[in-house]
Amino acid sequence: MILGVLALALPLAVDTLPSVSLGEAIERAARLDPAYVSALGQVDNAAWARRAARLAFIVPSLEIGVDATKYSSPFFNPGTGQPGTSAVTTHVTAGYELLSVRKIVDLAATDAGHEAAAAGELAQRFQTAMATEADYYDVLANQELLRVATERLNRAREQLAVARARVTQGVAVQTDSLQVALEETRAEIDSARQEVSLAVARLQLGRRVGAPGPVAARPLDTVLAPQLPISLEEGVRLALHEGPRFRIARANERAAAALLAGARGTYLPELTLSGENQHFDTHFFPEVRSLSLVTFRVTMPIWSGGAREIAITSARVNRDVARAAREDVERAARRDVTEAYETYTTARDNYALSIRALATAGENFRVQDQRYRAGAATILELVDAQVQLTQAGSDVVQTRYATRLALAGLEAILGRRLFR
Repeated sequence: MILGVLALALPLAVDTLPSVSLGEAIERAARLDPAYVSALGQVDNAAWARRAARLAFIVPSLEIGVDATKYSSPFFNPGTGQPGTSAVTTHVTAGYELLSVRKIVDLAATDAGHEAAAAGELAQRFQTAMATEADYYDVLANQELLRVATERLNRAREQLAVARARVTQGVAVQTDSLQVALEETRAEIDSARQEVSLAVARLQLGRRVGAPGPVAARPLDTVLAPQLPISLEEGVRLALHEGPRFRIARANERAAAALLAGARGTYLPELTLSGENQHFDTHFFPEVRSLSLVTFRVTMPIWSGGAREIAITSARVNRDVARAAREDVERAARRDVTEAYETYTTARDNYALSIRALATAGENFRVQDQRYRAGAATILELVDAQVQLTQAGSDVVQTRYATRLALAGLEAILGRRLFR
């Protein structure tokens, strides 16, 4: 079983795989992520809606049409003033709303909709980047954890050789070699599991960046992460003013308020100016008669069976819901920013502590190894030191990438990069 797993992972050697940097992975993933592609499409839709709302104040509505009719028997054509069996009419119609609350409401609502779409695109961009970073770090972490597992296996094999030699010399009992053999088996199992985890992580990264197979991640620096360039209070303020989630909530409330104003505006009259030019004949292109007209229309609905009142009530409920959602998001700002901020700070501190712990565990293992070889320590003490060293190495890897991922989470809330 173990040999089969290792054989599966052998083709995934780093030197035979295509590799990407973190920046390249984020850029490629943004073009492929369906959620981000959808967010970009929403921005385009909102931009066109806003453009149409603005053009309504400048450009009148225009329509052209042609009617061609063939009759079974002659009839008097009022357009041409002559009897005939065919009639052709062309018309050009233009209309402009001189006074309409709907146009003003559409302008406000589409502005808010565009702001919400832009903020949604920003939010999804950071979400896509964070998911890509998670996959990227997963590859690097599994790669380093495989190294830790391999070192554990090598140490176990070395210890097994020493234990067997001591048993042969009669200075140790048989259980010493059995204990180390058990540790070697566990190390082999752990190494095989890490091989599989690394293979799967590379396949996931390949999927994320649009590759048909596994992709390796180029190494990142291992220096201690810097302190955040902003304070917690500054983070809360930035989130409230620039965070995409908070911008979306505010824009949705503005759009709902504009739609409510529009529903109430249906009680006001609408003033429309329209003009039309018609040509009549019995064939294309009609030239026998031309007729033009200009219409000034004032409309004011009095009663529409309660439809207006229902629309106003529905719009008011939507506005109240949007307001409550915005207030809830703003109340959650401090909690969310604090969680992300402290998660980064704690992970950063834990990384520094884990490095110290690794150095201590390494020295402890060295001492216990020497003591066992000298007969001053038991095999259980040596195996325990080996396990502690392996765990310390794993902790360094996990806390290092936990720090980077915590930073990505904070940046997603703020909607901006803090270090790059």
